[in-house]
Amino acid sequence: MRQRGFRLVLKKLVDRTVGIAGLAASAPLIGAVAVAVRASMGSPVVFRQVRPGLHGKPFTIMKFRTMSNGRDREGNLLPDTERLTRVGRFLRATSLDELPQLWNVAKGELSLVGPRPLLMEYLPLYSSQQARRHDVLPGITGLAQIRGRNALGWDEKFRYDVEYVDNWSLGLDAKILFETARKVLARDGISAEGHVTMPKFRGTGDGR
Repeated sequence: MRQRGFRLVLKKLVDRTVGIAGLAASAPLIGAVAVAVRASMGSPVVFRQVRPGLHGKPFTIMKFRTMSNGRDREGNLLPDTERLTRVGRFLRATSLDELPQLWNVAKGELSLVGPRPLLMEYLPLYSSQQARRHDVLPGITGLAQIRGRNALGWDEKFRYDVEYVDNWSLGLDAKILFETARKVLARDGISAEGHVTMPKFRGTGDGR
């Protein structure tokens, strides 16, 4: 138990160090992406949304915008597939839209590796087993992302999330980061069939 506690402290130290260093090193790239988003989609440049963090505690995640604010004649937002811009599609394919999350990492709200933070509205829909994904800090990337990303179904994705919670180690984190880089270069699993990313999670009951 003491060894696990030490590894957790080390993981947090690595996260914050890399988060701060990453922000500094990628500042020119972040600036260039911000200019591209502003020119193609207008303001705001950064998309902010409240997501569940460790133990479901809310925090505000940040990403570069990838969708326009296009609306129909009644004022309703158009479907995601119609609002995703060419610049936005490129940012998602290359994961450049995730760069602002280094700020969340630097603040200790997000880890480099962990289950992806989803929507607050999903919290009451999880089974007791699925809810265990919140026993660790959420991450920019995770085991589910290297096993298929958005091409996975929800049950598979949550199974990998819980597998990570049960088996995490610094070595596993390093492996996931390496595989994530390879997946990003290959542009694998960016979206589920027929969707920009994933269909909404509707719940699967209490699958203990």
